[in-house]
Order: sequence, then structure tokens, then C-alpha cells
Amino acid sequence: MRFILGLKIGMSQIFDEKRNVIPVTLIEAGPCQVLQIETKENDGYEAIQIGFQKLKEKKVKKPQKQKPFRYIREFRGNIDISKYKVGQKIDADVFKEGDVVSVSGISKGKGFQGGVKRWGFSGRGASHGVKHEARTLGSVGSSFPERVIKGRKMPGRMGFERVTVKNLKVAKIDPKNNMIAVKGAVPGRKGTLIEIRG
Repeated sequence: MRFILGLKIGMSQIFDEKRNVIPVTLIEAGPCQVLQIETKENDGYEAIQIGFQKLKEKKVKKPQKQKPFRYIREFRGNIDISKYKVGQKIDADVFKEGDVVSVSGISKGKGFQGGVKRWGFSGRGASHGVKHEARTLGSVGSSFPERVIKGRKMPGRMGFERVTVKNLKVAKIDPKNNMIAVKGAVPGRKGTLIEIRG
């Protein structure tokens, strides 16, 4: 498994050989640095810890002195630990055009939303006798057990959750500028931290 951290820059479009428009998300991927290698003997599991966006000396606080990076994340799974060393750099060229990847990030926060927007409810009818009820839920309980069941879809906070989009194709790579263009949409706003696995 290959992996890298990056920041979402925004959406754009490119053209393929047949002059078809391909919607892509631009990600500033890396350079990242291997900070720690977790082993079964020492930590009970195998993982690689990497850092992204090195901090300037005057911005580093005391607890960050050993690992002066803005973002630190661990990747585990079917990783061959022997291929990595502490201090090793991971750049955008770990992936190739045509690779299929999974992209994770925090989705846009939308605040407190009603059932229609949050869950796709149809709302109430628009006929006579239905007043000020267009986007309400309707009944939420039942005669037994005379309470609202846990997990009922209701209005509430929407978004700002970790979302993973699988099977996205790498459309283009620019190793000089540390850029990866992924076909399709990726969770989060501009500037969101993105994890790419493939």
C-alpha cells in the first residue's frame, strides 16, 4: 500500500486524448517525511507515521520539537515496513497516472439542518389543510414503546465528518509542483487535509 498526505486546492477540468472533459480535484500532495515506524515487537501493531508541512523554527512549540510538523498521521494495513526508513521523503511520484486510490478527508460543515436537507425527506403535502408544515418531519414516535427510538433520522448537525471516497482514478501527476489531479470530487473545502491511499 502507498500513501501520502496533501491539501485540497480545488476543482478543475482537463481533456483526455479523445477531447472529453474530465472533472478533477487538484491536491497538493507532499512532500512528507517518515517520522516513526511502529513495529509489532515495540508497539503491538505495524504502522508508518508521517509528517506534512514542516513548521518554521519560531513557530515550533516545546512538545513539537521532536516532530516539527503541522500534520502528523499514521498509516497501517498491508504495508511493507522494510521499505521505509525514518527521515525518508514521500513525494507525489509514489503514485502513477491511472492508479486507483481511496481519498479521505473531513467533509464541509453545514451546521444545524432539517430532515429534508439532512436525510432527503420529501416533506409534507402542499394541499389544503397542510399549513406551515412543508418541511417538517411528521410523526417520529409510535404507540409502543411510546418514545422516540434511538437512531431515528431527525434534524441535527450536518457535515464535518470523516468521509472516504473509494476507487478514484489518478488523472495526472506533476512531481515538480507536488500536485496530484484525481478524477472526481473529494470531501472537504479548499485547504482540507487529505489522505490518499492506493
